[in-house]
Amino acid sequence: MSLKKISEQTVVITGATSGIGLTTARMAAEKGAKLVLIARNEAALSELTNEIKANGGQAIYYAADVADEAALRQAAEMAKNEFGGFDTWVNNAGGSVYGRIADVPTGDLRRLFETNVWGVVNGSKIAAAHLREKGGALINIGSEVSDAPVPLQGMYSASKHAVKGFTDALRMELEADKLPISVTLIKPTAIHTPFPENAKNYLAYEPQLPPPLYAPELVAEAILHCAENPKRDFFVGETAKLHSSMALNTPRAYEKMNEMMIDSMQNSGLPALGDRPDGLHQTNSNLKERGAKARFVLEESLYQRAKLHPFAFGALAVGSLLALGAVLNSRNKAREPEIEKYIGGKTRRKLLSNPNKGIREHMEVVGADGAHVGTVDGVVADQIKLTRKDSADGQHHFISTKLVESIEENRVRLSRSADEIRRSFQTGEGSRTARA
Repeated sequence: MSLKKISEQTVVITGATSGIGLTTARMAAEKGAKLVLIARNEAALSELTNEIKANGGQAIYYAADVADEAALRQAAEMAKNEFGGFDTWVNNAGGSVYGRIADVPTGDLRRLFETNVWGVVNGSKIAAAHLREKGGALINIGSEVSDAPVPLQGMYSASKHAVKGFTDALRMELEADKLPISVTLIKPTAIHTPFPENAKNYLAYEPQLPPPLYAPELVAEAILHCAENPKRDFFVGETAKLHSSMALNTPRAYEKMNEMMIDSMQNSGLPALGDRPDGLHQTNSNLKERGAKARFVLEESLYQRAKLHPFAFGALAVGSLLALGAVLNSRNKAREPEIEKYIGGKTRRKLLSNPNKGIREHMEVVGADGAHVGTVDGVVADQIKLTRKDSADGQHHFISTKLVESIEENRVRLSRSADEIRRSFQTGEGSRTARA
């Protein structure tokens, strides 16, 4: 089966305004794909679409709940009218509920299945009907818990088991009918997205994803790879494969391990917030790719490099195991002053964090007025380096750490307004540096 290059495709993405869906949308746009963006938050969809168009991409959006099959069909019709159809459909929308199953109301459990399972069923049926003649890819986002369930997210685990069973059965039916449709199940491990913040919580503490966490860009990369290359399934992150293998081959040992850590593995250490917003029954997305809490994140996976470049598997597999062991051994040392990372397998950079300021990668930088300035890419000497994606000219900009007023959770607040900072990027103060 032959699939088009991403640059020649129209890609439909559900759950496009947060986490994995948002990261995938931006990455696909950078690679030249036309996009059909679906989510419940119309304001966020509009902002994202405008962002992509401003950067030279092509995108349209349709505000819909994936549990509403009729609404999804309208989105598919819009794709046909605007782009002549689509080549890849990504069922990404999903959510979770934290709590012991006995403590979670049945209505919330049913709502979770409406999104996580029926949303996938609805999207898959629409995609298969459209692609049966022209061919293309259907990509469903499962999880490592599709194989390896976790306590305190029992219904989420059940929903991802259902997605796996549905996806595998649909694949067999389509292959038996010799239809030119690639059906892939993506199984990520813990990914640093707003997943815990968007989940409904019935625990006495605020939940968190257990370490090690991986970057959402790795999932986006896997999705786009499978949109071009037919794959049955794709694990993202070494621990996804490890947990799946443990659950399948040594189920009792896997269960006992989780029972021993039931209230520690997913405990952030913070008490539960009363009346916290969540995304179960209504949208809670706000165009954030990563979670609000500063965490140590693996930006690269040598296991994934081996999957994408199998001829190098031997050497990379050994290195991957060594890297994973080092992370697990030092996961409580995430605030060491120096962290070395390999980004995208292409560039090696040393990320220097300032121990006096506590500024770290992916923190949001805002002005004294609270307006967004950019996102931290790193700290070099006494300069905050901003990511390119927030820059109108596509360049890195630097801000003196002397302008930092305070650090608030995952946010760096400056002593000047956002407009003053932006103007300094364009004036005699230096086209790329804002100084104190």
